[in-house]
Amino acid sequence: MTTEQPEHPEQPQQPEQPETSGRPQRRLDARSLRGLAHPLRMQIFELLNLDGPATATRLAERLGENTGTVSWHLRHLAEHGFIEEETGRGTKRERWWRRVPVPNRLDTADFRHDPDSRGAVSLYLHQIVQQYFNRINDYIAEDWPDEWRDVGTIADWSRLRLTPAQLRAMNEELSAVVERHLTDPDSDTVPDPRALPVVVQLQSFPRRPRAAGPADPGARTDGAPTDDHPKRSAE
Repeated sequence: MTTEQPEHPEQPQQPEQPETSGRPQRRLDARSLRGLAHPLRMQIFELLNLDGPATATRLAERLGENTGTVSWHLRHLAEHGFIEEETGRGTKRERWWRRVPVPNRLDTADFRHDPDSRGAVSLYLHQIVQQYFNRINDYIAEDWPDEWRDVGTIADWSRLRLTPAQLRAMNEELSAVVERHLTDPDSDTVPDPRALPVVVQLQSFPRRPRAAGPADPGARTDGAPTDDHPKRSAE
């Protein structure tokens, strides 16, 4: 399984990192993973990623944390290369921090034979899933005008039977579609004033077939799902 956290589209590009999908990427190793895999650090990193540069004071206010605690975690993230100070802004007492604009990639297979990193991998993945859930929860709880309410989508397709190679190919195809719509940080094009930041979250994974039991007489025992249509909601 792999996870990716794209860079903030409004940040300038940094020197290239090793590439795995045509774009500069940072592949997390054991040391960098342990530097990021902490609930508060991942919350800080998410805010900098979604909302852009901020100071420790502003982040502490949003997170309900002590400024000193947030400052310590910011320095920790900077030491591991996830964020950097925004030069030419702020003062010595109030520094502005931004995410280093290179996507992070985690390949869980890299840690299969590293029991010391098992806890960090588990924490990281569970925190990512929680962040994805929170984003959706915020969206459905907010009041949106009709033009936005009618275009947001929450959907799932479960009538698929794929090999590992087919699942990988499908993920690459879906990612390529999203990539075509990413903002080019070097473009001089003026954004449409109607445009808002949009989050696209992709989860695809194998599911173990469940055998039918007394409490589920309609279940299929051949692994085929019983629903025929994706579930969609803009609410």
